Parts: sequence; C-alpha cells; structure tokens
Amino acid sequence: MLTLRRAQDRGRADFGWLDSRHSFSFGEYYDPAHMGFGPLRVINDDRVAGGGGFPTHPHRDMEIVSYVLEGALAHKDSLGTGSVIKPGDVQRMSAGTGIAHSEFNASRTDPVHFLQIWFLPERRGLTPGYEQKNFDAASKRDCLRLVASPDGRDGSVTIRSDASLYVSLLGEGAKVSHQIAAGRGLWLQVARGSVAVGDITLVEGDGLQVTNEKLLEIVGKAEQSEILLFDLGA
Repeated sequence: MLTLRRAQDRGRADFGWLDSRHSFSFGEYYDPAHMGFGPLRVINDDRVAGGGGFPTHPHRDMEIVSYVLEGALAHKDSLGTGSVIKPGDVQRMSAGTGIAHSEFNASRTDPVHFLQIWFLPERRGLTPGYEQKNFDAASKRDCLRLVASPDGRDGSVTIRSDASLYVSLLGEGAKVSHQIAAGRGLWLQVARGSVAVGDITLVEGDGLQVTNEKLLEIVGKAEQSEILLFDLGA
C-alpha cells in the first residue's frame, strides 16, 4: 500500500527567522493521523534565516539526525561537541539520558536549509553520544547510499533504533529499487526535485508511506533529485 503525504498538507511553523514544515505532529502542530511511522517520529523541513537559530535546549530518549541541503548549520552540545554541518554531512545525536544543544545558521547572511529527523530509540536511558560523517555526491549518485543504520554497516553512522536511512541523488530517468523485508515499511521523502513511484509523481517536500509491499522502484523525473528512503521496523 502506498500512502501519499503531499508537501502542502504538512504542518507549518513560521517564526520569521524559521520556516518549518512538519511531516508528523510536532510542537504546536498536532495531527493524530500523522504521529510518526514505526520508529520514525519527526521529519522537520527547516529553513533558518542568516543569523537565526535554536538556542540551547534539552532532549532525551531520542535519536536525532540532521541532514543539511543548503548552507551550513553550527552545532554545539553539552558533551562539549561542536561542529559545522554542511551538505553531504550526516550528524547523529543520541539524546539518551539527557543532552542539551544549540543549532544556529553558521552564516550571518545566507539561509540554511536542512532536515531534522527524530527516531525513537531501541530503549530508554541510553548513554548520550554524537557522530558525524560526510558522504560525497559521487557515492549517492543514481544509487541508494546507506548513511545511517543500527549497526553502522557500510560506513554509515550508527543510530540506536530499528531504522536504516538511504540517500540518493537521482538524474532524470535513473532508477533505484529497494527490497522490502517482511514486517517492515518504508518512508520516502523527496528533498529536492521530482521522482516517480509507479504512476505517482512526487515533488519536493512530498512523502510516501509504503506498507505491505515487497519492492519499491523510484525513477528520477528532474535533472537531479535528492531523496531520503527510510527502512523501518514495526
């Protein structure tokens, strides 16, 4: 079964410095029909103006992945970690028993566009941690590149959740496919461009929930499209 979640149907928060679109319930946006999918709890499509950002705030018992599409995001946390996240980087922060962090646009003038993704952890009370890796464009072109997984296989970052995240940069007409194991589901998020799944065309911001299927085939419909594919446990 394929269930389409159109970009314009997502929740929205606009604070001037932040324009955020929520695929699932988040903050003041509550939608009981969209509370997450399996361990995938949040996909926030965030645009932060130059000089803007999120002051230090706490998290716990969540695996948080940041994926930058344009610009640069400066991160600092209570573990003493500090970094700048740029396109191609995947950052994982395990909130576990408790962590505080801040995220600011690294530029005073240019906007930053990124996805912040939350996964429910395999169990509560994990030790907080952090990991960041870069995956160059060539490794993602016209294929599904694993960038996050429970076991860190194939050089991916390790998330302590029953979820694997793949990324692809698809040229027009290029096709990728993914076998779906029994009992698992997929969520496809289009970050940029346009793709087709069967007779369904998805554009930037659209999501597709996939259940009770054995195979998903995705075809690029733009000069270059960027997609995230989540393979999720129940």
